Amino acid sequence: MWELWFVSAVVVGVLILLVREVTSPAATMVAAMVVVLVAGVVTPAEALSGFSNPAPVTVAALYVLARGVEKTGALVPVVHRLLGAGRNMRRSLVRLLAPVTISSAFLNNTPIVAMLLPTVRAWCDEHDLAPSRFLMPLSFAALLGGTITVIGTSTNIVVSGLLEESGRQPLGFFELATVGLPITLGAFALLILLAPIVLPDRRSIRQEVDDEQRHFVMDMRVGPELDGSTVGEADLRHMSSVFLASLVRDGELVAPVTPETVLHERDRVRFVGRVDDIDTLPRIPGLSRTADDHIEDLDTTDARYFEAVIGMDSPLLGRTLKKADFRSTYQGVVMGIHRSGHLMEGKLGTVPLHVGDTLLVLADPDFHERWRDRRDFLVIADSAHTPPATSRQAAIVGVVTLAIIVAASTGLLPILQASLLGGMALVLTRVISPSEARDAVDLDVVVLIASAFGLAAAVQNSGLADLVAGGMVGMLDGFGSRGVLIGLLVATIALTGLVTNNAAALLMFPIAVETAGQLGQDPRGFVVAVAIGASVDFLTPIGYQTNTMVYGPGGYRFSDYPRLGSPLTLLVILMVALIVPTAWPG
Repeated sequence: MWELWFVSAVVVGVLILLVREVTSPAATMVAAMVVVLVAGVVTPAEALSGFSNPAPVTVAALYVLARGVEKTGALVPVVHRLLGAGRNMRRSLVRLLAPVTISSAFLNNTPIVAMLLPTVRAWCDEHDLAPSRFLMPLSFAALLGGTITVIGTSTNIVVSGLLEESGRQPLGFFELATVGLPITLGAFALLILLAPIVLPDRRSIRQEVDDEQRHFVMDMRVGPELDGSTVGEADLRHMSSVFLASLVRDGELVAPVTPETVLHERDRVRFVGRVDDIDTLPRIPGLSRTADDHIEDLDTTDARYFEAVIGMDSPLLGRTLKKADFRSTYQGVVMGIHRSGHLMEGKLGTVPLHVGDTLLVLADPDFHERWRDRRDFLVIADSAHTPPATSRQAAIVGVVTLAIIVAASTGLLPILQASLLGGMALVLTRVISPSEARDAVDLDVVVLIASAFGLAAAVQNSGLADLVAGGMVGMLDGFGSRGVLIGLLVATIALTGLVTNNAAALLMFPIAVETAGQLGQDPRGFVVAVAIGASVDFLTPIGYQTNTMVYGPGGYRFSDYPRLGSPLTLLVILMVALIVPTAWPG
């Protein structure tokens, strides 16, 4: 009996840590695995079973494939040609979402959204359309495609691995399509119908900062009085409500600007702050206005603006820019922080960063390459709207992807072997380098998946899964097996909105199996419902990575997601309740 209460406490602790973002999801899950192992609730073989399961390795291999697609810009020309002239919003949505939905059935949806973000925003700017009308549908379409095949999302692969671990057959390549395809078609139609109506016109962080900069940015010229002085000696770094954003010398950006940076005569320095405080700068000895009184555009130098989104695994989470020493660490200056549809006010260096915050970073052109495969930022988009160039190697990526699909769907090779061979082929053909392949793998996700198998085993062994299943059946039995299935699905969707999709699937899997067993139903159908529920979070910007990625660039607020996502979620619940009991009868 003690095991039941112990594992219950561990699960509650895991949920609290994940919701409060105290540490990374991977670290939380590894700690939980170690705790249940040391307590003797699971054996070493059970605790470490995830590390020998095909699921984490398959996910890692598919990350390499997705990196090849993103690097070569394989989808960019297709989407760019299909978007059209923008005269009819619904027609443009169809042209955008159709290829995204199809491709996300076979490719990781995160790099698809990351790759197309600059293309879609550039097109919106060209046709004077609000990106908020298109970016959330882009994310939702990518989620929908993932419900069609077993490789559509990492969650599907995880659930398939859990089935195999429990002695059952893994999911077939198109098995999810029985319910996923009707959901996708119905939700696709709803997106086209509702998005132009319910989504507001919102500005992105770059547009807001561009407007605000007319009021609180000033360029100054360094005079002979400060020649040879450091920034610290000139006391230019610690002024209240004003900070030194950048320094340009002979047309070259000097970054980062530190207290030790030596000033030269005729250097151009840019300050950001409140307009009342900015006006006091010309009175500082050694500083004078530039030749032009108006604000000069920093894009005329080598500096570029980048939008970087903070994800759940970022080491910046909960820290301020000052504590993170952002300038020195990332060689860039944060010009604005966008949160919940608004620019943050006040001194940016003192603002603790949250999940979904979008930073407008002024940095050199290599900023994107330096940090693109790191967990510091969920996505980095060039705010100059420069779409990734399409490489001739895109054809190789297309052939490799098709080969994986054919081999896995026909049973010629298991998904694991097909994915590994595909990743090797991209490296051997030099589409991506070995270091790029290594960096493409999100080790946090892989470790989270592998370690969570141990916690899932503890939930099963302790009797917690049986207890929760019994409570669910007892509470909803009056509504029949379909009512219990809906309850399980709703619980999975709610949990996904609070924690990561993979964690939600791993925790709900043993409960789904026990619930089906108590009802005399096929556990496979209930497991499919969990896979679907953990893959389609339309209600929050934090339940799925692609939703977080478009949060700041689209200028969205939290409330915008349920506005469009609620009808889609209701459709998912209805389709699962109608199709699953018929397709997987007891």
